[in-house]
Amino acid sequence: MCGITGIYSLKGKEIKDEWIEGSLKSLAKRGPDNQSYKSFPNACLGHARLSILDTSSAANQPFTDAENQWTIIFNGEIFNFQELRALLEKKGVKFRTTGDTEVLLELYKAYGKECLNMLNGFWAFAVYNHQKQDIFIARDRFGIKPLYYAFSDGYLFFGSEMKAIFPFPFEKHLDKEALSLYFQLNYIPGPLSIISEVKKLLPGYCISIQGEAVKFEQFYKIPYDKDSKGFQGDYEAQKKKLKELMEDSVRLRMVADVPLGAFLSGGIDSSVVVSQAAKFTKHLNTFSIGFADNAFFDETPYANIVAKKYNTNHTVFKLKNEDLFESLHELLDYIDEPFADSSALLVNILSKYTRKHVTVSLSGDAGDELFAGYNKHQGEYTLRNGGWKAEAVSLLEPVWKMLPKSRHGKYGNLFRQLERFAIGMKLSKAERYWRWCCFLDDAAVKKLIAVNFHPDASAVNEIKAAFLKYFSAEGDMNEVLLADVNLVLPYDMLTKVDSMSMRNSLEVRVPFLDYRIVEFAFSLPVSSKIDGTMKKKIVQDAFRDELPEELYNRPKRGFEVPLLQWFRTDLKGDILNRYLSQSVIREAGIFNEEAIESIKTKLFSGNPGDVHAQIWALIVFQNWLEKYRSYIIL
Repeated sequence: MCGITGIYSLKGKEIKDEWIEGSLKSLAKRGPDNQSYKSFPNACLGHARLSILDTSSAANQPFTDAENQWTIIFNGEIFNFQELRALLEKKGVKFRTTGDTEVLLELYKAYGKECLNMLNGFWAFAVYNHQKQDIFIARDRFGIKPLYYAFSDGYLFFGSEMKAIFPFPFEKHLDKEALSLYFQLNYIPGPLSIISEVKKLLPGYCISIQGEAVKFEQFYKIPYDKDSKGFQGDYEAQKKKLKELMEDSVRLRMVADVPLGAFLSGGIDSSVVVSQAAKFTKHLNTFSIGFADNAFFDETPYANIVAKKYNTNHTVFKLKNEDLFESLHELLDYIDEPFADSSALLVNILSKYTRKHVTVSLSGDAGDELFAGYNKHQGEYTLRNGGWKAEAVSLLEPVWKMLPKSRHGKYGNLFRQLERFAIGMKLSKAERYWRWCCFLDDAAVKKLIAVNFHPDASAVNEIKAAFLKYFSAEGDMNEVLLADVNLVLPYDMLTKVDSMSMRNSLEVRVPFLDYRIVEFAFSLPVSSKIDGTMKKKIVQDAFRDELPEELYNRPKRGFEVPLLQWFRTDLKGDILNRYLSQSVIREAGIFNEEAIESIKTKLFSGNPGDVHAQIWALIVFQNWLEKYRSYIIL
């Protein structure tokens, strides 16, 4: 796990070392073990290394083959590299290192872009051919590893983070469409970025460039067909297959030349990962966070039960409110593109403390998106299957509208959810999905943003349509999960984990995102994943005999970061006098002053609703703009 950056001159124009040096310096946290770059006649490649496999200096990057004909920069891990190495050795390839970087380079030399479908892992990499002076760039199937790029004035600039792009010499304009979508979703969906000239390479895509000829190709998409019969086997066979795949996925992800552990929340997904990892090591390192000031939300007792069952070296980090508050400032200081999923605060803390013990951690991420584990999935299932409960919620919509709503109270949160459900019943499947992904709808965002910064509506609708294309009149719940894997997973969940883990120089591996498990998940009928009483059904049932009984049929107490409390106390001064002061809002001219005043009034009212999410999105954006204003043209 590392950071990459590069420049390719499409027209043979000069590349200055200072450009790549500034970019590489910004990636130091992603790769604290070594930073270096190599220059070529029409390209320059830089790499910041976090050593995981073959920690010797011989494996440093940029890595050039023995014939001095090809050079690679690579961020990620190829978990089946030993199998691929054996394949290449049979072809006569002799290796100088023991890690996966050289294997990836030799595999690309032998198979070209076809090598991508041979890889099991996650990656963003670039390969430069010295003789042809061309470059090839690819991003993994599901977007676990990020890659930003920009074409400008005859150059291609690219990097693992937006902060690696800022030092490159081209104009950077605020993207109005990205701004609008950010305030809807609290993150920016690909291919957009907050800068008009900068894009995200989509998951499962690659770029081939020779001279001025540029070719984008999609090398992978999830093989899902709603009309196919899918997996051939009954529910027992499905459970058996899932267990086999998970065990092998975890086995592959246990390979490392540095200390390795696993996140353990006490939920089903992380417990499944730990149960499988414990098969391959006697004393697995596991890590949990608990809440010293919020015992109601503390799920570490369940994590402790799992840790005891599998005899892990278990460490619990008990957090106080000041730890969370410190994490808030760390997050604001690190992020280089607006991202307002507040649970990133917890991922940052977990990564920070875990990194004190290990360099690699396994995670249970993606189980919810693949197997229908969210409340919104239960809501969608209930709505699609009808019944008197759904009808009653819809009929009582006027009541829900009148009742006070807030995420920070049991009944207020219930009223909030009931209102969202009632509104959703009136929408099409696609529009309901989008609305339930959003914190604000189009109309609310239009009121928030000043007229001069209103987006091109057709451009925004085009981006939405790309994620809603999976919905059809006859489709089932699998289309909801497919949309999640293409929208929520890469641009919210995986972005959050990559950003916060890399801030702390920690590699996080995601066994549920082995492509074999993803493809298996989408070969299953909806009935194997969710029904009227159970979410993530097959995951719970398949591992029931391996997990402690206490994990089942217990209340799920998802922890809400106390943003509303902070905004009304500790951060009140910053909100009123810095981020959302009248003078600051007026000077930038990005937001409608009346809308901002209305949001501040609601924040301090008795019925705040979801306003804390809006405030957090505004704080994150304003802090970002303040930090990077010198680069941005408004």
